[in-house]
This record gives sequence, C-alpha cells and structure tokens, in this order.
Amino acid sequence: MRSIKTLYKIGHGPSSSHTMGPAFASERIKEMYPNHHFVVTLYNSLALTGEGHLTDKVIKDILVDVEIKIAIDAKAHPNLLIFEVFKEDKQVQTIEVVSLGGGDILFNNEKESSPIVYPHSTFDAIRDYCKTHQISLLDYIKKYEEEDLFSYLEMVYDQMVKTIQKGMSATGLLPGSLKVERKAHTLYKNALKQTDTHLKNRTLLSTYAFAVNEENASGGIVVTAPTCGASGVLPAVLYYANQHVDIPRKDIINALAIAGLFGNLIRKNATISGAVGGCQAEVGSACSMAAAAYAFLKGESIYQIEYAAEIAMEHHLGLTCDPVGGYVQIPCIERNAVAAFRAINASELALILFETRKISFDMIVKTMYQTGLDMDSKYKETSEAGMASIYKELDSWKK
Repeated sequence: MRSIKTLYKIGHGPSSSHTMGPAFASERIKEMYPNHHFVVTLYNSLALTGEGHLTDKVIKDILVDVEIKIAIDAKAHPNLLIFEVFKEDKQVQTIEVVSLGGGDILFNNEKESSPIVYPHSTFDAIRDYCKTHQISLLDYIKKYEEEDLFSYLEMVYDQMVKTIQKGMSATGLLPGSLKVERKAHTLYKNALKQTDTHLKNRTLLSTYAFAVNEENASGGIVVTAPTCGASGVLPAVLYYANQHVDIPRKDIINALAIAGLFGNLIRKNATISGAVGGCQAEVGSACSMAAAAYAFLKGESIYQIEYAAEIAMEHHLGLTCDPVGGYVQIPCIERNAVAAFRAINASELALILFETRKISFDMIVKTMYQTGLDMDSKYKETSEAGMASIYKELDSWKK
C-alpha cells in the first residue's frame, strides 16, 4: 500500500473525483502541452453531475483555451476524461484520464506512481504481524511510513480545524439552484443555548460535520478524508474528541494515522469513489475511518479498533449516491453529520461486543466493493435515480 499521505489531500471542493481529480489532470496536461488548445470529453458520472460538481469550471479555469463535451458510454469508466490536444488546427495527442476517487488520477492506464511503503495489504495480515511482533497499530505505521508523515498530519489537522471554524461562522445560501441555506451556524447557536451537556456536545458534533461539508459545497478548502463529499465525518469526530472529550492534540494526530491506515485498506481493496461504489464507498469509508480513530483515542485494543471500523462500514452497505441536482449538498451534508454519530456509536459497541463478532474488516470491505459493483449505475453519482430523481420530478426547488 501507498503512504497515508496520499490519502489525505488538501484542496478545493466540492468533489475529490469530480473537482480535484480533473483539476490535477488539467494541471498536468497544461504542463505537458503549453501553448496548445484542448477538447475535453467528460464521460458518464462526470458528464451527468459535472456541472454541479464544478468539473467544467475547474477545467476551463486551468486550461483556458478549451472546449468541454459530454458523453455516455456504459463500457467506459464512470469517471473518464479524454483530453484531445491541438496545436493550431492539428491534433497532436489524445490522453485518457480516469479519476479514481479521493483526488487520485490515472493517465492512459499507467501504473500508480506513488511508492509502495507497506508490505501488507489486508488488515488480517497487519493484525497478525502486530500480534507476532507484539507492537501496536501505531508502531506498525511508524515502522513503515515515510519520515515526514506525522508532520504532514499536523498540517492536515490544522486545515481540518480551519475548515470547521470557517464553516461555523459562515451564513447565507450555498452555490447553485437548490438555494440550500447554510445550517452550521444555526446549529452552533442552538448548541450554546443547551443546558444539557450531553445534548450540547452532540449538537456541536453535528455542527462540525455541517461546517466542513458546507465549506466543501462552496468550493472551499477541505481535506479528502477520504473524499471531499465525505470530508466532514473524520474532522468532526476528531475535533469533538479534542474539544469535548479532552483528548490531547498529539493523540489526535496519531488517530489521524490510524484512520488513514483503514482508509488506505479500503482504497487498496475496494474503492472510495461514489461513482464506482455509491455513497457506501465515500461516507461509509469515512465513518469506518472515524470509528477506528475514535476507538484508538478511547484506548481500545487492536481487535476493538478493527470491530469499530467493521461495524461502521457494515451499516452503510448499499448506501446510494444520488446527489440532488448534481450538487454535493442534499443528502451529502446531513449524511456526514449522521455518520459522525454512527462512528462514535460503532466504537462504543465494539468496546463491549468485540469478542462476539463474526465479520472481519477485510470481509466487510470485500462486501462493500461487491455491493458497489452490483449496484445499478443510476445510483452511483449520476443524479438519475433515488432522491435526485424524485426531487427533480416534483420540481420543488423552483418553488
């Protein structure tokens, strides 16, 4: 597996696969072919929800002299871009790029360029190695990771906090035709009025998730955790732990590493792309990462941490990705807040019930991936079915 650093990317929302990935691809194309002009064809999910995800805008901002086309091809990857490169009137190159999710891109089916730093690619193998050598998951990460991982994670957490704080103070409407009102500030004000400490803290947990995802929906700076659409779950849980459970910052940074290990395993053995696996691959993965992180912060064993991550993923199985209007707003923002609660609940269940478990983390990741492959493409970030379809049918956002 690659470094955890490659999982956590800092950049503009609203989508890691539909905004960050195409942006990274366009920047690379521009560097390769300066003073050229381009025709870019967006396929499938990129074609159907690209406008709401600002795909066309980010490509035009970077390449400038470019024409955008859209196409549907059931045999092509859900997130395929084809760049046709022209010098004057002569086409000089055609380049296929796949946006894999989480901001990762693949040019012309080339192999991933990031170095492999982990010798194991399943949690079973990692757990067995830790048991044999009597080391913790954190020790395992430190043994194999790049030297600057934890300094990078400091920067990652700083950005998470900045995004939360900015989102909490912002008011008004989110971009787009849905005219969705920002709710984080309202939640925050409501939390401050609460006299019940438990209710207050849980309202603040929701506030933090809403704040991140409203910033994401606005094209603000977020951290892929593991994607933009699911970027609110892990920051909300970690910030909640730091602010309201009195977990020191150094432990929060270590928990980011633990979460990243689980996210890495999902990315390696399944998918973190909503266009490939539905929202179970995005918010489900984020919830799994957050559950593992919170279990670690509460001092749970390697078996309990694994079980927390498994519970979190198991109860997102089959979750569709049906963004209304193609925007990362409904149901995405609220869904992140719900998943933050679920991550903490999974950790609490794992603490008590881990000895009775029947399903391993590796099993649930394999199940999620197979479920995603079996899912009708209409439910995988196309806005052609589910809530997106019904909402459009009722035409209620225009009223």
